[in-house]
Parts: sequence; C-alpha cells; structure tokens
Amino acid sequence: MKTRTYLTGIVSLMVNAVLFGAGVVVVLSVPALSEHAIYLIPAVVVASFILTPFIAWKIAPRMRLSYWKERENAA
Repeated sequence: MKTRTYLTGIVSLMVNAVLFGAGVVVVLSVPALSEHAIYLIPAVVVASFILTPFIAWKIAPRMRLSYWKERENAA
C-alpha cells in the first residue's frame, strides 16, 4: 500500500470524529432541528461516513510535506 493510503486511514478517524461532532452540535443546539433529532442524528452519522474519505484523501498528502504552505504560495 502507498503511504498516502496509510495516512488517509489514520486521518479519516479524526476527520470522522470532527464531522460527526460538528453535525451533532448543530442538530442539538438549534431548537428547530433538535425537535427532529431522532431522524437527523442518524443522517449526520451517514453524512460523516460519506464525506470522511474525500476530506481525508485531500489532507493526507499535506501531512507528508514539511513546508506545504510555502510551496503552495510560491506556485
């Protein structure tokens, strides 16, 4: 397996936790949404599982570069 795949797997755990946490906080803090929490929280779980690999795949290469911001701005 490639290094990017390993990094994606590691990052995906953290990305999934952040997406799920942010979604649940939004659902439970907005009164109009908290009334429908029984349906929205499972939707947040599914959405976080769907979005996680795409976000983690974008983050993984940046973990390998020491100065990716400087290189990105130079281009």
